[in-house]
Amino acid sequence: MKHLFFLMFICLLSGCAEADTLKPFTTDGCSSFPDGTLHEETLWKSCCTAHDVSYWKGGTYEQRLDADKALKACVAKVGKPAIAEVMLAGVRVGGSPIWPTEFRWGYGWSYFRWYGELTEAERDQVEALKPELP
Repeated sequence: MKHLFFLMFICLLSGCAEADTLKPFTTDGCSSFPDGTLHEETLWKSCCTAHDVSYWKGGTYEQRLDADKALKACVAKVGKPAIAEVMLAGVRVGGSPIWPTEFRWGYGWSYFRWYGELTEAERDQVEALKPELP
């Protein structure tokens, strides 16, 4: 029995599971963070939606870092640089692919998926399902 668990663990680490199917894109705005201020309730929501597209499809560690920096830049651009810093800190900790959350890195794929380049077939799935953003 312990050999079976060891084999399953090795398969998980090596990615020998069946090919995964990307779920349709979903977004909850800025997840557990406000989408804007009291007076402008959706001030930076579009920044979060664009960020969610990156998190939905996943990819490499560098791509996640780029997505997080783009979120920070977008929120700062709407005039909230201090909020941008707080959001960056939050997504760096809370967006890790290790967390079993609906907003983790690569949340469009089955849990557990680590960092890595998408295959050509996976990129095709992303293109077929990628939302049109304003």
